[in-house]
Amino acid sequence: MKAQILHQFGPPENFQLSDIPEPLLIPGHVLIRVRATSVNQVDCKIRSGAVAAIAPDFPAVLHGDVAGVITAVAADVTDFVPGDEVYGCAGGLKGSGGALAELMLADARLIAKKPVSLSMREAAALPLVSITAWEALFVKNHLTAQHKVLIHGGAGGVGHIGVQLARWCGANVSTTVRQPEDFAVVTAFGADQVINANEESVEQYVARITDGQGFDLVFDTVGGANLDKSMQAARINGAVVAIAARSTHDLSPMHSKSLTLSVVFMLIPILKNLGRAAHGDILKQIAAIVDEGKLKPLIDPHHFTLETVSEAHALLESGKAHGKVVITVS
Repeated sequence: MKAQILHQFGPPENFQLSDIPEPLLIPGHVLIRVRATSVNQVDCKIRSGAVAAIAPDFPAVLHGDVAGVITAVAADVTDFVPGDEVYGCAGGLKGSGGALAELMLADARLIAKKPVSLSMREAAALPLVSITAWEALFVKNHLTAQHKVLIHGGAGGVGHIGVQLARWCGANVSTTVRQPEDFAVVTAFGADQVINANEESVEQYVARITDGQGFDLVFDTVGGANLDKSMQAARINGAVVAIAARSTHDLSPMHSKSLTLSVVFMLIPILKNLGRAAHGDILKQIAAIVDEGKLKPLIDPHHFTLETVSEAHALLESGKAHGKVVITVS
């Protein structure tokens, strides 16, 4: 089969289109004819060597997000049959092959039947970001209609899903953006209040939106120095949940407000083979919400194929993508 292979860490140009053996079916797994995959920030970090500890061995096939059609199932797999259209985040990490290939071996617990209302390209954009947002809002925290939530980066990959899921559960949703064109995007996705992070300070928007009390939950999809702003924006006894927390911070604001801080690293089930079935269950719920018309991915208009994977990675790293970058494989 054809696949994009990485022989060493480095720039996007390091990908090499090659012919490699098809993966062999093993117990508990299925074979997926890959129709599409999406590029996540972690894929770029793995390719560059920034997170070498979680990278697959060379020659490596990257990418976890996949949408496609099952071609074969192991004898012990009962939830799927050949011909099922599925989606999931199921590999591209240490110990597993990825979706930058015509066929992908996937643990059946990590996938679900794709939303019927979405194309393969659209479905491939959802798994990693949707699972991440779901775990942040509903597993680490129990967001309800009674809560005021602030989502930093509401037009980003995880952020735009978080805005829609928070709206779906009935919460009052505020979100920060930096680009003028993103105001309409997050408003269409259900944000009640939109904050221009370039112009309005934390003190100003906390006063404007919460009468100075702060938000019940702050979902930080940005990380770095922004995590300090998240702690500042949370109310007394509130909560902050982050997906990018590899940084050093003064926790005094947490102490003074008695805040709860949690972190989501959604790749753990794949890397550690722990709790994989939970991801499949989340994807089933996401598919139902999508088919209810309450959730949809924002897709960058550029089209990429297995032959142009390098260009897809370069676009995401340029910061100029508007929505998830998706690659059509077959």
